[in-house]
Order: sequence, then C-alpha cells, then structure tokens
Amino acid sequence: MSNNPSSQRAYTLFISLVAVIGGFLFGFDSGVINGTVEGLQTAFNSDSAGTGFNVASMLLGCAVGAFFAGRLADVFGRRTCLIIASIFFSISAWGSGISTDSFEFIIYRILGGLAVGAASVMAPAYISEIAPAKYRGTLSSIQQIAIISGLFMAFLSNYLIAGSAGATTDTFWLGYAAWRWMFWVELIPAITFFVALLFIPESPRFLVAAGKKTKALAILTRLCGAEEAKSTVDDIDASLAKDHHRPRFSDLIDKNKGGIRKIVWLGIGLASLQQLVGINVVFYYGAVLWQAAGFTESDALQINVLSGALSIAACVFATLKIDKIGRKPLLLWGSIGMAITLSVMAVVFGMAFTNDAGDLDLKGNSGIIALVAANLYVICFNFSWGPVMWVMLGEMFPNQIRGTGLAVSGLSQWGVNFIITMTFPMLLAGIGLGGAYGIYAFFAILSVIFVLKFVHETKGIELEDMQG
Repeated sequence: MSNNPSSQRAYTLFISLVAVIGGFLFGFDSGVINGTVEGLQTAFNSDSAGTGFNVASMLLGCAVGAFFAGRLADVFGRRTCLIIASIFFSISAWGSGISTDSFEFIIYRILGGLAVGAASVMAPAYISEIAPAKYRGTLSSIQQIAIISGLFMAFLSNYLIAGSAGATTDTFWLGYAAWRWMFWVELIPAITFFVALLFIPESPRFLVAAGKKTKALAILTRLCGAEEAKSTVDDIDASLAKDHHRPRFSDLIDKNKGGIRKIVWLGIGLASLQQLVGINVVFYYGAVLWQAAGFTESDALQINVLSGALSIAACVFATLKIDKIGRKPLLLWGSIGMAITLSVMAVVFGMAFTNDAGDLDLKGNSGIIALVAANLYVICFNFSWGPVMWVMLGEMFPNQIRGTGLAVSGLSQWGVNFIITMTFPMLLAGIGLGGAYGIYAFFAILSVIFVLKFVHETKGIELEDMQG
C-alpha cells in the first residue's frame, strides 16, 4: 500500500472525511438552534435578551473549546481532542432536548459549544497536517462543505419535524415537543463521529513534536510512501524549535522584534472579520429574520433550506478551485460581493415600513430583492471567507506554533461570534434590520482592505516552509 499512489490518496481521503464529520456536527449544532427559538421562548418563558443568551450560550463554550483545544492538542494529540469532542457532542444533543429550564439548557449548549470549538480548529489543522501541499487546500476546504451540509441537514430536519408536528411547539413523537426532537437528531452523526475516529491515526506532525518519530514515519509511509515519508519527518523536525521544546504560548512572541508575531495578528484578523460580516445571524436567526421581514414560519424555514443548498454549492466551487485560483483571490472576491449584497439588504430593510402589528412590511418587489441579496450574500461568503479562513488558519502557522496560533485565533473567532449573535435580537429591537445589516456591510468593506493589505498567498507551500 505504501508504494501505491492510488491507495495513498484513498487513505488520505478517508482520514479527511472522518475528520470533517466534526465539521458536519459543527454546522448541525450551530444551525439546529435556528428552528427551535420559538419553542425555547415558549418552554422557558424567556424575553428577547434571555432568548439571545439561550441561542448564544453555545458560543461561550465554542470560544473556550477552540482556545483550549489548540493547546491541549499540542499535549495530547489532535485525534484525542476530536474523540473528546465527539463525546461532548452526544451529551449536548441529548441534554439540550431534555432540558426543563434555561439554566439546564445553557449548560448542555455550552458543552456542545466546547465540542464545536474544538472541532472547528482541530479538524482543519489535522487535515492540513496529513495532506500533501498540492491538494491540501481542496481537502481542508471540505471542512466548510461539511459545516454547511450540517447546517443544511439541521434546517431540513427542523423543517420536516416542524411540518409533521404542525409547529415547533407542538407534540411530535412519544409526547415530546418537536423542538426537542430537533436536538436529538444530532445523536446519529455524533455517535458515528466517535466510532469513525477510532479508525484513523494521530497527526504525524504532532507525533514528531512529541518525540515519536517512529510512529510518525509509519503513518507518513502509508500516506505518501517510504522515501517521501523519511524526508518529511526530517523536514518537520527541522521546522520545530532548535531546542526541541514542546509548543508553548511564549512561541507566539517574536524573539527578535518583541511583541506578538504578525502571523498571529493576521490569524486574529481573519477569524474576527469572518464573523463581523454577520454570517451567523443568517444561520442562527434565519427563521426569526425572515418572519420579521413578513414571511410565515413555514416560508422562513423553507428559505433556510434554500440558503443551505446554495451554501453547499458555493463551498463545492471553492473546494474545486482553491488550489488553482489560490486563497487570496477567493477572499477578495467574496469580500467585494458581501459588501455589495449587505449594503443592498441594509437599504431595503432600512426603507421598509412597519405595520400596525409591529412587523416589517416590504412593499412591491422589496421582499424579493432582500431574498435574492441575502442568498447572493450567503453564496459570496461560502466560496470565500467560509472555507478559506479555516484553510488558512490550518496551514499558515509554522509547525511550532500551529496549535497555539489556532487557539488564539479560534478564541477570537468564537468570541466575536458570541457578540454578533448575542446582540442581534437587541439590534433588531433597536435600530432594526436595516441598521444591523448596515453594520455588517461596514465590516465587509473593511475586509476588502484587510485582504489587499495584509493577506499573503499560501497555495502550494509546504507546512514546513511556513515562516510566519
């Protein structure tokens, strides 16, 4: 097998597909909340701020999970962290559905957040560390397809369950409300992820850093052949600290110039801007958003399914093109597209009237324009910042600081995600949809400048050659 290129590619693909089940769960766990908001409000009798925290509570766990997973992965291994995450996914899925009050629900959602945060940084890092440079971007970007597929399946299962029950608050099976079953569906992929992880190896780059070169050589031999495996182990070893100390947070400091390394600031900027453009408002609050714009609950859930399908198509495009076009061009095109579409949405929602019931009234073709702009925005995000940010975070840090760099970047990504998600219900009640999307449009414009000025291409560069 070690000398058969077809077998090597098949083995690499198998490992990557197992790892991205974590991305699928990341997407499912993030998107399932979308259809349960009304059920949570009714079951827990929560106001807008309370509902916002019920929805956003998972993101606190995500921030903590992303931060500590990056560091713990340098100590215990990438695969071990993913196995722990799969267990947390299962506990969270079950617990969220059986919760009887907001406090209990929040605890289980934070546990799920720990799993999502860990999977969000570890899956792309793991794939980057086992994939050859020539198709590393393609394999790593499958993570985003998995995330969007998870979102899509969450939206679809929410729609089907709500449709069968009549409404999210109505009884579905065994005397339990539909919104509870929406969470329990996640047990299927969560358990599958745990079992599949038992059949994949540890990251060879982690093993070299841990002083286990023999194990790393055996895995790399199966992945790329004996000759290339030996050369790769030597290159990995040479790329680590000269004194061969284990990765630590102090490695993020530039010893020559002082201060935090520029590559770390770049990671923080990429991670933060991905959220500041407001994408997760569409994912988490899509049903609420479209109902606020005058659509029925059933229509809103159908729109979510449409958005999910378009997102998958956009991610597939990125996967096919990222190793040909490169990372920076995709980011730039996506930023420009998001700036335009978000601005259109801000204008349309800002000019909408409010009827006697307090709902937005989109006159004439305004509703269609908003719907088209929203879906074009989702497409622009998902062929650019959606997959490319994760690909770049997984590959751009030098071997010595990959885990710690991901920890800091992941903390930033999920911290900003929490702020955006928590504030949306309040923005909706305060400055309205038009004002909220105006803010997100501003950051989309800022992302254009950021890409042009600070982002450098990583296409085709071996991980051992990433200088940071």
